[in-house]
Parts: sequence; structure tokens; C-alpha cells
Amino acid sequence: MAVLSLIIGGSGSGKSASLRNQDAKKSLLIQPNKGKSLPFKSTPWRKKFSAQDTSGSLYISDNYTTVHKVIDAAVNAGKKCIIIDDSNYFMQNESLRRVDETGYTKFTAMAKSYIGLIEHCSALADDVTVYIMSHIQEDERGNVKPKTVGKLIDSQVCLEGLFTIVFRCYERDGKHYFSTKTNGLDCVKTPMGMFEYEEIDNDLAAIDAIIREYEGI
Repeated sequence: MAVLSLIIGGSGSGKSASLRNQDAKKSLLIQPNKGKSLPFKSTPWRKKFSAQDTSGSLYISDNYTTVHKVIDAAVNAGKKCIIIDDSNYFMQNESLRRVDETGYTKFTAMAKSYIGLIEHCSALADDVTVYIMSHIQEDERGNVKPKTVGKLIDSQVCLEGLFTIVFRCYERDGKHYFSTKTNGLDCVKTPMGMFEYEEIDNDLAAIDAIIREYEGI
């Protein structure tokens, strides 16, 4: 079973920027939408992954079936880290495509498909780490959680409950951080003893190394 982490944060909070030191050759970045460039010099991340050339590090699609197959191909090719950026757009894009449909069924289907993606990643090899990034939403009480496409989806699943590791990314005084412990209003959580500090640099390479050492992989 792979080690999954959820990374939540607002736009510009440093989620994508955390990839800056990550080894692209050992990773696969999946983006559901075209046209988003990474916020740092990212030449190694621009090479597309394909069946013909598995040395690439980028794949763009919001089709669940296709993404499942690509993730499997990447792991079979030796990739050890899977990153899904802006994962909430899988649901948002599907919601827009199905805007003319009425009834509760489509929301159940959207929730099932998104959960299926998480479960597929969880079933990967033990030495694979997976980072699923998502924007955030805040309720009337100030509670912060991963963004979905509405209350009907929220009633189907507690997304953060599917993860043992949840980070929150944020910016303060021009510097970006990951929190490793909840502030009481968000869903941040990490296993006991994994991180020494409640606030760490948003460096995914360093975080991945800590997780791998903790898990013995």
C-alpha cells in the first residue's frame, strides 16, 4: 500500500511551488487542466509522460480511467512519487460537463469517481508516495477542509478522513510553509513523531524524505 498525503491550501499558498526541489525523473505530476505552468524554473517537469517515453514527468488529463492507467504505467516504469495537482478540478470539470443533468445521482457518481482515484493510488506499491493537492473551502464556522463542488458531495464523503497525513500550505511574510498539526479549525494531521515541528518549509523533497524514513521505505 502506497503512502498517501493530502496537501490543502488556497491559490498561491505554495502547493505547486513545493515541487521545486523534487526529483522530476523519479516523479509523475498529473494536472487535470492544461496551461498551468509551475511557479519556478521547471524545465525537467515539462517533458510529457507517455507509453512511448516513460522518462517524462508530466501528464495532463482529468479523465479518471486514463489517469488510473497512466499512474500504473508510471509506477511500472520506476516512478516512486505521484503528485496530483489541483485535484479538486477533477470534480469541478466533471460537474461542468454534467451541468444539464438533474438529481442527486450525478453527485454520488462524482464522489465515487474521486474516491476511486484516491483508492487506486492507495493500492500502489509500498515504496511509492502519493501527494494529492487540493484547494480549500471554509464553512460558516471557519472550519477549513478540501474543496469539493458542494454540500451534496460533502454529504457523500469526508475526503480528509481518507488520509493519515494532511498538510496545510500557507504564506506568511513572503515565505511559504506547511503546517503539520491542526490549528483547531483545519483538518491537518500527521502521525506521532513524524515531524519535529508544527511548521515546516514547503519543500516536498525534504518532506518526502522524512516520510520515507519514518515509513522505512
